[in-house]
Amino acid sequence: MEFIKSEDIKALSNPGVVSRQLLNPDNSTSERVTITEVHLEIGACQPRHTHDASEQIWYATKGTGKLLLADGEEKEFKAGDVARFADKDVHGLKNDGDTEFVYVSVTAPPIHFGYAYKDEK
Repeated sequence: MEFIKSEDIKALSNPGVVSRQLLNPDNSTSERVTITEVHLEIGACQPRHTHDASEQIWYATKGTGKLLLADGEEKEFKAGDVARFADKDVHGLKNDGDTEFVYVSVTAPPIHFGYAYKDEK
């Protein structure tokens, strides 16, 4: 059994985006998943990107925004919605709502997301 205290959870950040690393290769021996809680300020954006060898499931818990998909496509994403991205699916997120946007991401197999963020707390 592993137990991670809230004060031991690291946060990675870019301007307007904070990604709390709930379960990742730095604090867990899990070889199956990474779990993150991502907060986007109003107007913040996670640019379109892909993961070559991992799928992701996003569960929106607060706010409304737009999923940024392949070929310039956008799709509304709001609290209560779930999105699944297979390996190599283009995905990103723009918070175009009027409140903070929060989602929980499950990534399998695990990824250490430090490469994608400028700051660590």
